[in-house]
Amino acid sequence: MYRTHEIGAFHRIQPPTPHRRRRSPPDQIGRMFPDLPPAYVSSSVLADIGKAGGPMDGGSQSDPSASVAVGQIVFGQFVDNDLTIAITADFAQPEGRGPELAQGRPRLDLSSVYGAGPDAQPYLYQSAGKFGDAKLLTGADEAGADAITAEDLLRVPRAPGGGRGRAIIGNPRNDEHRMISQMHLGMVRFHNKICIDIGAAMGLEGRPLFDEARRRTIWQYQWAVVNDFLVQICGAPVVTGVLAGGRQFFRPAEPFIPVEFSAAAFQFAPSMMPATVAVQKDGGSHALRGSVLGEGFSPLTSADAVVDWRELLFTPGQGEVQTAGRLTTRLPAHLMAAHEGSFGTRTLLRGNTLRLPAGDKVAAAMSRADDEIAAVMARVDEVSSGRITAGSPLWLYVLAEAEVIGRETTPGHYDRGDGLGPVGGRIVAEVIIGLLELDDTSYLGQNRGWAPHPDYDTVGKILTAT
Repeated sequence: MYRTHEIGAFHRIQPPTPHRRRRSPPDQIGRMFPDLPPAYVSSSVLADIGKAGGPMDGGSQSDPSASVAVGQIVFGQFVDNDLTIAITADFAQPEGRGPELAQGRPRLDLSSVYGAGPDAQPYLYQSAGKFGDAKLLTGADEAGADAITAEDLLRVPRAPGGGRGRAIIGNPRNDEHRMISQMHLGMVRFHNKICIDIGAAMGLEGRPLFDEARRRTIWQYQWAVVNDFLVQICGAPVVTGVLAGGRQFFRPAEPFIPVEFSAAAFQFAPSMMPATVAVQKDGGSHALRGSVLGEGFSPLTSADAVVDWRELLFTPGQGEVQTAGRLTTRLPAHLMAAHEGSFGTRTLLRGNTLRLPAGDKVAAAMSRADDEIAAVMARVDEVSSGRITAGSPLWLYVLAEAEVIGRETTPGHYDRGDGLGPVGGRIVAEVIIGLLELDDTSYLGQNRGWAPHPDYDTVGKILTAT
């Protein structure tokens, strides 16, 4: 289900060198800790650690989080797709030159939803009436749309009698499985609701309506990313500390995506997704890789795959919400048996190829070393016969930290497995908040005193607003 950054080949860009501070051209990946040396562990050792039956294999055990909703994990993938364009990697030679990397697009601006806008991509938008060039199209706008089509994204019509094809959206990765495509649809519907609301209140239509609705939608989304998503994943004290006290480690003059973030700290989402999810009240649970939720790049065919976000995100007046799995070094079975190979092995190899610094070295640089994490790393190291004692893979360290320390929920109080620990949480919070602060069109870059409409100040409220 989580085929991270693997939808096609882009031009090759050399991975950043260990100590290179300068990046060219703009918007490339870079390093958050350029002065730290790269860690190295043999690819065969990493393969043994991450493989099915290895020390990271958690089997079929189910250990739910106490407070993180499943929908927040899907939202994390949506945010990831919004921040970056695709990266493809060939790990056949993981100790060689490295993966193909595409230039990043380090903005949280919903480009995955809006594409290049109504002038460059008019086929994403209504073409006539007061909502022409303002409202985005969905499956409900297709000629002869039935009840199932109306719950789907806009799609390419196939040859006569051939049905519907791939989604017509700004970022094709948001169609790779049902839950992410349904989240994309929810964001489209939210924009359209804002169009209706302010069109009536302000008397706007056409492009002026689009511009204002887009700004409001993006700022509501950005607010929810910082004040809901980051608080759930990184902890309120960390988020408050970064906003109030400033960034300590991610302080670039120009925005970029650090490899420590993209290839390690922000790779927590797949390990928290449960093997099965119930997306409707009183509905059955469906396997993430099964025929109901696992299908991608194809039209919706079953009402069972229509996601009711009230079941997966905390919203006012909702009942019980399904929670994600706990964040640990032991990965769920569906990640170990992926047809591309173990997610653990692939992520560890990616860190090697990108020459990530060791997790313990990053923790020391952040003054966050912890003996409990060393004990977890020793358990993994024992299986690998002591071969990763010097220089633990950063991604593995982030998972171990989440397992034994966890998210700082209130000052001084940590919930193990319910989110990222001090190192991982600080990296994620500083990068996302930093990218917003470096974007003069964002609410943090343009108007730090802005506050959202209280009806739309969380991810759950946004996706259930219509």
